[in-house]
Amino acid sequence: MKKKIALLTGGTTGEWVVSVKSAATIAQNLDADKFDVYKIMLSQQGWFYEPAGSVKIEVDRNDFSITLDGKKIKFEGVFIAIHGSPGEDGKLQGYFDMLGIPYTTCDALTSAVTMNKGYTKAIVNDIEALNIARSAQIFKDTAYSLEEIKNTLKVPYFVKPNNGGSSIGMSKVNHPDELQAAIDRAFKEDNQILIEEFISGREFTIGVVKLDGEITVLPATEVETAKEFFDFEAKYTPGVATETTPAVIKKETLERVSQIAKAVYLKLNCRGVVRIDFILNGDEGDFYFIEINTIPGQTATSFIPQQVAAAGMKLNDFYTKLIRETIG
Repeated sequence: MKKKIALLTGGTTGEWVVSVKSAATIAQNLDADKFDVYKIMLSQQGWFYEPAGSVKIEVDRNDFSITLDGKKIKFEGVFIAIHGSPGEDGKLQGYFDMLGIPYTTCDALTSAVTMNKGYTKAIVNDIEALNIARSAQIFKDTAYSLEEIKNTLKVPYFVKPNNGGSSIGMSKVNHPDELQAAIDRAFKEDNQILIEEFISGREFTIGVVKLDGEITVLPATEVETAKEFFDFEAKYTPGVATETTPAVIKKETLERVSQIAKAVYLKLNCRGVVRIDFILNGDEGDFYFIEINTIPGQTATSFIPQQVAAAGMKLNDFYTKLIRETIG
C-alpha cells in the first residue's frame, strides 16, 4: 500500500522561490512505487493542491485534508520543503503536532530555536572543539548603543537578521561608519539582529541526517566566492560561487568536523536532514559555527543533493530512507 504524502512548498517569505525549486527536485525523486505525492502550495492567498491541468483545490486546514472527485484524502505524512516561515520556524510543525500528522523535519521547538541565530549559538557554545564568533544581539524596539558595539567588537563584522535565511538582509561591514546602514537594512527583514565579528578562513557546509537509526554526516562541501561573502546571489546564481564536494581537507580535519556536526545535531535535538555551516580558521585550525539550516535547500544544484551523490547514494533512496525515519 502506497503512503499518501503531502509535499508542502511555497511559504510567506522571499525564500519561497527556492522552496518551489526544492519541491520540484523532491517530487522528481520520490519513489512513485512507494508514495502517492500531492504537492501543496502554501502562500499568502491560501493553501492549495494544484493538480496538473486542473482547478486548484483548497486544503481543509481543520484536518489538513483535500477533497478530490468527491473523496476526502488524508495524508499519512508531510514532506515540508518550505524554507523560512512558516516551514522552518516551528509554526507548521506545531500545527501538524496538534493534528497528529508526522513530518520530515525537526520538531516545533528545535525549529523555532534554530531559526534564531543568537539563541542557537548560546546552546551549542559548550560543544568541544567548536568555536563561536564574538557577537552582539540587538532588538528593534529596545535601545542599543552603537558606540558600545564598536568598542566591543572588532571590524569587520557581519550584520544579519536573527531569524532570516538565504543571507537576505545580511551585510559585511568593513568600517564602523557603515554599521548603522547595515543595521537599518537588516531591521527591514527582522526585529532582532545579530552583529558578529568576521572570522577569516575557509567556508564549509555539511549535511547531517538520521537514516536507518544512525546519525550520518554527509561529505562536506567547501564554498568559495569572489564576492565579499556567500550572499543570496552567490547562493542561487550559477557560476558566482565555486562549490567543491567532497571538500579537499585533511582526513583528521574531516573527522574532527564530523564529530562536531554530530554533536550539534544531538545537542539541538534535530530530526531529518539539516545542514550546518562552518568557517575553518587558519591552516585547518579551529572550526567556527556559523548557523544551522533545519530545512536545507533541495534544488538540483543545492548542497544536500551534491553531498548525497558524493556519498554514493541516489536521491530516490535518500528520500525514501528519510521518510521512513521521520514518518514511518
